[in-house]
Amino acid sequence: MPQRDVVTWNALITGYWKNGYFQESKRLFESMPLRNVVSWNSMIAGCVENGMVDEAFDYFRAMPKRNIASWNAMISGFLKCDRLEEASRLFEEMPCRNVVSYTAMIDGYAKRGEVEKARALFDVMPRKNAVSWTVLISGYVENGRFDEARELYKQMPEKNVVAVTAMITGCCKEGKMEEARDLFDEIQFKDDVCWNAMITGYAQNGRGEEALKLHSQKLKIGLHPDNWTLVSVLMACSTLASLKDGRQAHVLIIKHGLESNVSISNALITTYCRCGAILDSELAFKQIESPDLVSWNTIVAAYAQHGLYEKALAFFNQMRLSGFEPDGITFLSVLSACARVGKVNESMDLFDSMVNKYGISPGSEHYACLIDLLSRAGQLEKACKMIQEMPFEADFGIWGALLAASSVHSNVEIGELAAKNMLDLDPLSSGPYVILSNMYAAAGKWNDVARVRSLMKEHGVKKQQAYSWIEIGNKVHNFVGGDISHPDVDNIHLVLKKISLHMAANNFTDISVSWSSSC
Repeated sequence: MPQRDVVTWNALITGYWKNGYFQESKRLFESMPLRNVVSWNSMIAGCVENGMVDEAFDYFRAMPKRNIASWNAMISGFLKCDRLEEASRLFEEMPCRNVVSYTAMIDGYAKRGEVEKARALFDVMPRKNAVSWTVLISGYVENGRFDEARELYKQMPEKNVVAVTAMITGCCKEGKMEEARDLFDEIQFKDDVCWNAMITGYAQNGRGEEALKLHSQKLKIGLHPDNWTLVSVLMACSTLASLKDGRQAHVLIIKHGLESNVSISNALITTYCRCGAILDSELAFKQIESPDLVSWNTIVAAYAQHGLYEKALAFFNQMRLSGFEPDGITFLSVLSACARVGKVNESMDLFDSMVNKYGISPGSEHYACLIDLLSRAGQLEKACKMIQEMPFEADFGIWGALLAASSVHSNVEIGELAAKNMLDLDPLSSGPYVILSNMYAAAGKWNDVARVRSLMKEHGVKKQQAYSWIEIGNKVHNFVGGDISHPDVDNIHLVLKKISLHMAANNFTDISVSWSSSC
């Protein structure tokens, strides 16, 4: 150009740092014959974008003249780096504030968990826009204050898709899936984010069928799945243990070129593991070009869950050789693998290595795993001693592991101790009553059996019914004990009766089928 004006210089500076050439932006800025406030603001924004907030502040202080955009850019920079106190001081110093200034600070306070300060600022805003309302609603949701989010949402004069999506997320977190679906259905023009929020909500609340059905609807209207969608879809497949749906999701991942995404690959490992296809889990792991710590933990956990101790340990060792330090989750998986095959000495060595070599403080899950292992091995007294020596109170799961093992090894005394502690923690849980009653029955202590059953009635505790499910023709059928609501219940009972007769004729154990109860 024969002659450049300040607008051209500013455009070049911004263009350079937006395309990753920040040093070139700096050189251009230094060589400018004349700068205006936009030039300085561009450099502040460039520094913030490149994570150099202190350098941005240097430019801010050096500015001969500032406008409201300068202050807002600097406040946003501090907030982006979680430097709320400095942002707050700058906000107080501002000679003039606008809706962007207030909204940025509200968002900053909410993300720090200081929701009262966010609300106080919101209430004194001279003018609010849709973003202001949405930021505070989202802040309430993210901080687990759903009732306040709902109340504020009702007051919002003009609701947008972002605010509705925040409320859908809040409803899903609270398990209010019908309310979430009503909000979702009210959105006239749905974007990817609201679809993902609803699909994720279903998946996280154990409603895998509905998650997959909604995902199918999303595909039918021409929306492509993204990383978030597919992770949630894989979660739904895991919940249903549906290998067929898992494979279909894998095809979509390949089709849309997302197989290199580490989060998706990690979810795929888990899905195949929970569907029983452990070799496919390993293949999914091997497809990851640069596995992260989560990837290693996921494949170790997959083999641990399948009881394949040698493979879990092999990946654990390979992980360390690859330069990754195991964390508490890694050790929990390996300890779990040891527990499944009764490797007591190996578990104690691993536990010692976790604490003394890697400096990881054991959590209740680690102790529960060791106590479960010792208990299964019949070392109940040693398990009790470990519970007493733990640095914190034993939780329900730890006492549950001891109770289950006491039942297996017919140790009524320790079983009573475990059951008592479980009921102190959760008086309405049916499990301790049932196991203790069965232990008394096995020991011929019928008076104690009657006493336990009487206590259950007295406290209004009912035994939780187990259920099973099977997938046929893309539909999952659930069966609960005592439930005769299935439309094909008569045919199911008829087939079971035939199987029972066939087994009896071949000297197999009979299947008792009651025509008044579920199969």
